[in-house]
Amino acid sequence: MCITTVEEYIDQLEWERKEVIQKIREVVNQYIDSWFVEEINYGMIGWVVPHSSYPDGYHCNPSLPLPFMNLSSQKSHVWFYHMWMYADEDISNWFVSEFPKYSSRKLDMWKSCIRFKKMNDIPYELLWELAWKISAKQWINMYEESRKK
Repeated sequence: MCITTVEEYIDQLEWERKEVIQKIREVVNQYIDSWFVEEINYGMIGWVVPHSSYPDGYHCNPSLPLPFMNLSSQKSHVWFYHMWMYADEDISNWFVSEFPKYSSRKLDMWKSCIRFKKMNDIPYELLWELAWKISAKQWINMYEESRKK
């Protein structure tokens, strides 16, 4: 089955995951910069800078829009990917230092990937802060600077 819409992605989830994914989406969509667009990206829910705002697209495949965040449900966990945390050590350090204030669980994170195994302990407030922190223009500038190196 080739999933092409966010609704199709959510419809195929089990009810517990459906609820969590929808709540994370609501949090992100409420606070993310309006330049970002939600779509299916790499087979999961993604927020991207569309070609209409950044015609160059993603350097690995310019036909794709510039990715920013992704959300995925796997067998035993939910993944939340945030590319700015991979690109900016200050944002990553901020998130790592804030996480214990919002969750009793140990942070399971690698580069831009945060893994949530317990569906009842997802720090939604921290995720909205993360979504709100960076504008699409800031992301484009950071991305272009990283490409020059």
